[in-house]
Amino acid sequence: MDVTIVIPVLNEAHRIEKILQALVGYDVIVVDGGSEDSTIGIARQYDVTILSWTKGRASQMNAGAERAEGDQLLFLHADTILPQDWDVVLENMSNLNRVWGRFDVGFDDCSIIFNVIARMMNLRSRFTGICTGDQGMFVKRSLFNEIGGFANIPLMEDLELSKRLRKFSRPHCSASKVITSSRRWRQNGILRTILLMWWLRVLYFFGVSPWSLAKQYNPHQ
Repeated sequence: MDVTIVIPVLNEAHRIEKILQALVGYDVIVVDGGSEDSTIGIARQYDVTILSWTKGRASQMNAGAERAEGDQLLFLHADTILPQDWDVVLENMSNLNRVWGRFDVGFDDCSIIFNVIARMMNLRSRFTGICTGDQGMFVKRSLFNEIGGFANIPLMEDLELSKRLRKFSRPHCSASKVITSSRRWRQNGILRTILLMWWLRVLYFFGVSPWSLAKQYNPHQ
């Protein structure tokens, strides 16, 4: 299948190998935002393209997309594992008259609370047509280039892109699940993280700048 997988990374040495092992044989571009650990050294052990770029997920993903040659782009977070049938999902997307989409999301923690969180995220995405990077967004490369890629903003770049892509089609919401890390939720507290993400989304909806939101999301950076 003619797809390029773009993975933005920053200090992901403890996760990147598991991701790359599952993608052997595919066209993969790893875009590093200045890792200070062994992320790049591990990535070099695999047949992938490695780019060094300025820190910023949107900027890193755009850089990877610019180097991509596949007809489709799949943007994958470094803490997320694709479902086994991910390539079939992308092959079938065109038959459904869709030009972009995402997978359902699940967490590496199988407790009830994380199952509920995942279910709510997936239902919300189906209802709104808005997708998040945790869900593994994919899009036809020609369309991605046509609309100018991700906005160069520090937060909400996935929501902003979704809004522009909805003008061309609803997303293909695959029931196949990516499995993403629950580390952020556990470290920051589950309830606190839920409330913070909803609060940031509300502020974004009412026009608060992504730069201001980024300071609230991670005040120590």
